[in-house]
Amino acid sequence: MTKETPSPADCPRTEARRAQILDAAENCVREYGFHRASISKISKASGMGAGHIYHYFANKEAIIAAIVAREVERLLTLTAEVQAAENMLEELVLRTESGVLGNLDSHAAGLKLEIVAEASRNPAIAEIVRAADSRRSAGLEETLKALRQAHGLANDAATIATLAEVIAAMFEGLMVRAIRNPAADRQLIVRKFQQLIRAMVLG
Repeated sequence: MTKETPSPADCPRTEARRAQILDAAENCVREYGFHRASISKISKASGMGAGHIYHYFANKEAIIAAIVAREVERLLTLTAEVQAAENMLEELVLRTESGVLGNLDSHAAGLKLEIVAEASRNPAIAEIVRAADSRRSAGLEETLKALRQAHGLANDAATIATLAEVIAAMFEGLMVRAIRNPAADRQLIVRKFQQLIRAMVLG
C-alpha cells in the first residue's frame, strides 16, 4: 500500500498518530503476546481503524520496528547527554539509576522480553532487534572509549567492545529479574550497579 508523504504542516499530527498507534501496540503486545496482538486488537486499543493504521505502518513488523527504534532513540539521547557533560564519568554513574529502574519495571520488561522472544524465532524481528542493538552499542562504545582515554586507560576496540557487551548484559539481565523477583530492593541494586559501572570503566 502506497503511503502519502505528509506535508510539513501535517508532521506534528502524523507523529502524534504514530505515537498513538505505538502506545496501543505496546499495550497489546504486553497483554496478548506478539502473535495475538493483531492489527485488529491494535486498532481497537488505539481507537483508529485498521485502514488508518496501514496508512502509517505497512504491517505489524513495521510497528515493532518503530517501537524498538523509539527505545533506541531514547538511549541515544541519553548517550549524547552523557557525552556533553563536563564530567562524563559522574554523569554516566548518575544516569545508571534511570537505566536500572527502567529495566526493573516489570511492565516495560514484559514488552521488551516479548520482542526478544519473537526475535529468537522470527528472522524479520531478529534483524530489527540486532540492527537496533548495533546502534545502541556504537553509542555506548563511543562513550566508554572517550572515558577510558581521558583516564589514560586502554581503549582498544576489543577492550571497549567487551566492556560494552558486559554492561549491556548486566542491564538486560535486570529485565528477567524484574519478572522473577519484583520485590527486589531497587535502590540497593542501583547503588551496586553504580559501583560496578565506575569500577568497570576505570578498571
